[in-house]
Amino acid sequence: MRRVAFGAAAAAFAVKLGVYDVDAFAKESTGLEAVKERILSKNGIVPSRAEQESALSGSSSDRPLDLLVIGGGATGSGVALDAATRGLRVGLVERDDFSSGTSSRSTKLLHGGVRYLEKAVFNLDYGQLKLVFHALEERNRVIQNAPHICRALPTMTPCFSWFEVVYYWVGLKAYDLVAGPRILHLSQYYSVHEAVSIFPTLSRECNGRKLKGAVVYYDGQMDDSRLNIGLACTAALAGAAVLNHAEVISVLKDDNSGQVIGAHVRDNLTGNEFNVYAKVVVNAAGPFCDALRKMADSTTPNIICPSSGAHVVLPDYYTPEGMGLIVPKTKDGRVVFMLPWQGKTLAGTTDSGSEITSLPQPREEEIDFIMHAISDYLNIKVRRSDILSAWSGIRPLATDPSAKDTASISRDHIVDVDRHGLITIMGGKWTTYRSMAEDTVDAAIKHGKLEPSNSCVTAHLPIVGAYGWEPLFFTMLVQSFVRLKRTHDGRVVPRTTDTATAKHLSCTYGSMAEHVTAIAQVRRNTQRATIGVLLRQNSICLGPMD
Repeated sequence: MRRVAFGAAAAAFAVKLGVYDVDAFAKESTGLEAVKERILSKNGIVPSRAEQESALSGSSSDRPLDLLVIGGGATGSGVALDAATRGLRVGLVERDDFSSGTSSRSTKLLHGGVRYLEKAVFNLDYGQLKLVFHALEERNRVIQNAPHICRALPTMTPCFSWFEVVYYWVGLKAYDLVAGPRILHLSQYYSVHEAVSIFPTLSRECNGRKLKGAVVYYDGQMDDSRLNIGLACTAALAGAAVLNHAEVISVLKDDNSGQVIGAHVRDNLTGNEFNVYAKVVVNAAGPFCDALRKMADSTTPNIICPSSGAHVVLPDYYTPEGMGLIVPKTKDGRVVFMLPWQGKTLAGTTDSGSEITSLPQPREEEIDFIMHAISDYLNIKVRRSDILSAWSGIRPLATDPSAKDTASISRDHIVDVDRHGLITIMGGKWTTYRSMAEDTVDAAIKHGKLEPSNSCVTAHLPIVGAYGWEPLFFTMLVQSFVRLKRTHDGRVVPRTTDTATAKHLSCTYGSMAEHVTAIAQVRRNTQRATIGVLLRQNSICLGPMD
């Protein structure tokens, strides 16, 4: 019965997704091409900090910006990009640096919503099923729009009973089915021999139970901080004025209506203070949303329920390159991931109450929880001394201020417009940042009666670095750029850029890596020329130079 209901719901929603407004699609396509041309015309050169600040401080009550976004994390940068690409005049300020907070402290995964699917099936919950479709759609959009910093990652689910084999295999095949054209790769069952061959550190026994095999499924992996910075830079190239290290000291309110009309901002690098006026102000401050809401109304109740997510970084031998591991059941019912990450292993996460602070620290019990959870599944000794680093991020889970009770905490996002006109976006997750931004800008347009030149185009808009990039882009860097090397006999000879460096640059900067390499080569040649003069003047030989 449950399977029939689940299948009917999936089919109904799939049909719904297939219905398009042709006129709206044509308008979006025209707007998208215009936005792409505008971004490409800048050659990746973001306006200077002075220009950005001038654009912000140059606003006035008579000539305000359309939108001021406060917060430069994933959501805030996404809102600025969405609004700027709709032809609106946009400003964004961030107290610290872009992605310096929660957005850089994630598990680096683009989740497709496999856990929502489990709830949808067992609870016959159509709402959860819609979340799965939505997460899968947004996961693919992020990967397609930023292919240089996002990729598919296989993740192994070890099974220590035949029931688990059947349960996870059927569940993940259902995940494949629901994904349809949005699927990254088909999930697959591996025998015990195959599983331990692929994942050598996987234990053949866990709590007295023998390994029966493993099921591997695919989700997305990303460089969260680089993606965030890419969004901010793309927003700037699209016309937004974005400024980091710019702190909101207070909000500006209209003397008559009491509506929020801007913010008083301090440049924390220079100490300069100025006002920024806007028709609509968006609060995208993540865990600090309540502090900003209280600037507009000191009596407003808190709606952020902070949750701490801790992670530890371990040596590379904990996981093989290109394969992650999920601990599906911990002692308190949560899941823990072990993922290859930039030559190391990333393990996490936790989900516990937390205080709101700018620099959250992982607690001892959180670190112990992660280490204990993974130790049961590995055949190597999991040592505290192996921890290379650890960090914690604060999830801004939210209660709906319009709900009659605040007992339930939402894992989905909420867009709230308070009585002073401040729009707050909270909750959600990295995977759905784009649709969160779209919903926020839609609300801003409606509330502020703004007049965009086109509809939302970010679903198919590549970020800076994605234009012209392909997986073999690194070979161009290897073959096109040389570095000078001094040999043992004192001769200076050209050498090609090594493959590892080229791959790192390609996967970090995308097609912009060519510009980064050119800048580095010019600076290096200038340094070498200066050093060469000094060496000749002093008749000194420093030996081999790299």
